[in-house]
Amino acid sequence: MLRCRPSYRIRNPEEKLHLLGAAGVLTGYVAGGVDLLSKERTIAGPAFNRWLVPPAALAIHLSIGMAYGFSVFWLPLSKALNGRDSIACPPDTRLLGSLFATDCDWKISELGMVYALFFVFLGAASAIWGGWLERAGPRKAALASALCWCGGLLLSALGIYWHQLWLVLLGAGAIGGIGLGIGYIAPVSTLIKWFPERRGMATGMAVAGFGGGAMIGAPLADILMRHYATETSVGVWQTLATLAVVYFVFMSAGAFTIKVPASSWKPRGWTPPAPAANSMLTTRHVHVKKAVRTPQFWLIWLVLCLNVTAGIGIIGMASPMLQEVFGGKLIGVDAKFNELAPAQLAAIAAIAAGFTGLISLFNIAGRFAWASSSDFLGRKPTFCLFFGLGIVLYASAPWSGAQGAVALFVIAFCLILSLYGGGFATMPAYLADMFGTQMVGAIMGRLLTAWSVAGIFGPLIVTYLRDYQLVRNVPPAQVYDLIAYVLCGLLALGFLCNLLVRPVASTHFMTEAELEHERKVANEAARIIALSETQALRLDRTPLGKVVGAWIAVGVPILWGVCVTLQKAWVLFR
Repeated sequence: MLRCRPSYRIRNPEEKLHLLGAAGVLTGYVAGGVDLLSKERTIAGPAFNRWLVPPAALAIHLSIGMAYGFSVFWLPLSKALNGRDSIACPPDTRLLGSLFATDCDWKISELGMVYALFFVFLGAASAIWGGWLERAGPRKAALASALCWCGGLLLSALGIYWHQLWLVLLGAGAIGGIGLGIGYIAPVSTLIKWFPERRGMATGMAVAGFGGGAMIGAPLADILMRHYATETSVGVWQTLATLAVVYFVFMSAGAFTIKVPASSWKPRGWTPPAPAANSMLTTRHVHVKKAVRTPQFWLIWLVLCLNVTAGIGIIGMASPMLQEVFGGKLIGVDAKFNELAPAQLAAIAAIAAGFTGLISLFNIAGRFAWASSSDFLGRKPTFCLFFGLGIVLYASAPWSGAQGAVALFVIAFCLILSLYGGGFATMPAYLADMFGTQMVGAIMGRLLTAWSVAGIFGPLIVTYLRDYQLVRNVPPAQVYDLIAYVLCGLLALGFLCNLLVRPVASTHFMTEAELEHERKVANEAARIIALSETQALRLDRTPLGKVVGAWIAVGVPILWGVCVTLQKAWVLFR
């Protein structure tokens, strides 16, 4: 009887395991195809260069950050029907009627609802899908964000073309807001895992991109609107469609570049510091379900909410605030705001636009600078500094306004907005220090509901107090004094909440078995387990040219946005 002998013999059990694993992987690929979006495909090999992740994160955040710059569309859309003059709706037209009206233009107050919806749906989406993000991985989450954000822009473009306000609110506001929530937390939680020794710097890089999105997108949108504008069209729907395509390309490139480290990975030569007694830095991990039941989570929730409430209302009122406080002093004329001629009003409006651009630049710079500083100062002391310095700066604003000290006033609010941005950028690292990195994305998702609340109450407090005082004949130059003192009170409350934060009790941390279960659910390292050591070392080898090219791709738009902003702000110092 003839026997066929195999041409190759397995020599050791370890080799057998590798072959079985490789066969399993190959069978899965043949049966189901290569799933480029699965988390297994985003686990980086040992040779992957982690400095490729920050530009990928910036590509996503710079795109969705255009949400801050949407006000550039309000004035053109208020005269969208004929491209020249605003056609008012009948006096008895209510909001419901405006949603479907096709024969009259939209009010700026109605269009501003898009801005409110951004932050409501951002918080809701991040809270609902934060846990899914940890299981699905950043690539799938980033692509979902791109589809929602860019699809929402296209739907809004269609709504403008048909002149249907409800479609604009649904597209950019609701669907786009969902894209914001998913896209915001995906890169941030990934960067924290890649830079455990510099968590603040890592999150600062990404979140600075979110703040910088408007710095690039707003002037770009202005150029596109002027390009597409005709005698009968303001060019907004064409601009939104173009931006949707551009942003989708950038976000997709970021999504397919971003990777996560294996759970056992750590930077070469770095050893995690042993936590001291009562340390705010942990090496263990808390499950999201337990994290939201701790007093630390809700204290930090209040810290973020109060910090954002104090800053976000000022962002929306920066231009009228500077004009009403200083009036003619901005152009060397001794006259109040309501005493200026139309030409003089136009001149100070240009100066106020420069002020708005300048505080936006400080908002961006503060995200990176303050978050990086927190790596040395500690997160809790950094937030104490935010609140303490913010109180002093807000309290100084009424005095500098009364003295006509424009430079001091401008410097104070530039620093205030740097603290506002720094709070956003430092918060993810604060959470990682307190609750660990395993589920920081899901925990951050729950925490961003504080942003939604602040996005409503911040502007409401500022505008209500302003209108309340104007009705009582308070001079425009003094209406912001009370606002500054109220915001000081909010910051003082935030300071107290931050002081009350203590290390998380040991009973809330996951056991080793629970942590291993979560890692198995997340399919961590499934891509590498079937590979030999030689194959693993070759996996994801990153050429230096690829890293440099990625940084150039995001660096050039950022530099262009900075140059445009500084040109507009220069008028303040002439």
